[in-house]
Amino acid sequence: MNLLTELVAFVVAIGVLVVVHEYGHYSVARLCGVKVLRFSIGFGRPLVQWVSKKSGTEWTISALPLGGYVKMLDERESPDTIASRDLPHAFNRQSVGKRIAIVAAGPIANFLLAVVLFSVVYASGVTEQSAIVAAPPAQSAAAQAGFQGGETILSVSDATGSETEPVRSWSDLRWKLLASAFDQGHVVLSARDGAGTYDFPLDLSHLTSKDLDDDFMSKLGLEAGGSALKVAAVEAGSAAQHAGLQAGDQLRAIDGRPVDSATTFIAYVKTHAGKPVRLTVARDDVARHTQQALTLTITPAPQRDVQTGEEVGRIGAALSAQAPSVDVRYGPLESVRLGAYRTWDIAVYSLRMFGRMVTGEASLKNLSGPVTIADYAGKSARLGPSAFLSFLALVSISLGVLNLLPIPVLDGGHLLYYLVEAVTGKAVSDRWQLVLQRAGLACIVALSAIALFNDLARLIHF
Repeated sequence: MNLLTELVAFVVAIGVLVVVHEYGHYSVARLCGVKVLRFSIGFGRPLVQWVSKKSGTEWTISALPLGGYVKMLDERESPDTIASRDLPHAFNRQSVGKRIAIVAAGPIANFLLAVVLFSVVYASGVTEQSAIVAAPPAQSAAAQAGFQGGETILSVSDATGSETEPVRSWSDLRWKLLASAFDQGHVVLSARDGAGTYDFPLDLSHLTSKDLDDDFMSKLGLEAGGSALKVAAVEAGSAAQHAGLQAGDQLRAIDGRPVDSATTFIAYVKTHAGKPVRLTVARDDVARHTQQALTLTITPAPQRDVQTGEEVGRIGAALSAQAPSVDVRYGPLESVRLGAYRTWDIAVYSLRMFGRMVTGEASLKNLSGPVTIADYAGKSARLGPSAFLSFLALVSISLGVLNLLPIPVLDGGHLLYYLVEAVTGKAVSDRWQLVLQRAGLACIVALSAIALFNDLARLIHF
């Protein structure tokens, strides 16, 4: 069933994105008076096709659904078969400005789709985890900023305080910090606890490109807190069972540190292999309809981590977490504004990340192919409409950014040709275009191979 969900979600996602992208080209071409011969979704053998009586365009759905194309009348392809009355409607006969508009319309359509999708998500509302901070590790950036755990973050501002943005959820906080981390500066987090509202200056300057590739929030010592942790199950013969831990126990503290984050709790246990820790729990007394506080001493059993090869502690208990959440909903105009703002931020972040990969500052492991996209399509579809629409918006932005890269065979490569023509007054020669097309195709094949390798590596945990 999961495989079927992934396949259906993947086909729907790719279908929507391709249709929107190609329709951008098609609609602007028609507005510019260019005759469109074929609008194809997919490549290869046509499965379904029909011809529009009004425009004469052949609409096709083909066998390989990994893209699409719009074929326009162009006398460079078949100069002897074009009727003289159709020559003014050939793509190559249009002005440089019109050709730029037609080529740019595809990526722009993807960006506009992302704005619409994000706007729908913001307007319909989404339930997200609250921006509550768990107790940070000692010496971490969060601890040095003054966080003790339990604070609710309200806003993020730059070091001067001139630009302040509200924080509505944990994912919102993560995205704002990621955008700030590229500048490797300082930010000020305004947060509220039981005593009042305070400012916490957070240093981001020590983050490296590799940190940004991984879980940079953990590097800062920031973990989502406020969760009520319970023991879901206890393994037979485990350290947890020997210490008297039972399913249903609520975890309150470990070695006197409040427990409100499963990630923080597990990380603490891992670093205490073979070392006794004091665990404070609350246990329901069914007979008296009350809870009693217990202190248990547990010695995490040493175990070899299969991924890192390091020795870590393990107590043999499964946890369940009930995280505090918040309903994030905006008005129509605010939703559109935020949708455009988020689309712009993600597009800029994608370009920056690609630039870092080109210069070697970021890992090529960030590239993903169809297998990973299908996996995330299925996961987001199972989470609900809002998650799937957000995923669709992210991929649409990625498709738009990718197509604007100045690589021949992509839209960005053609835009580069036309910009050179607009500046010099001369079109790029056919010989140079052929050479650049081959180089661009080699780049695309290399990128595709790397993305497919990354997909397989994630699939088999290579």
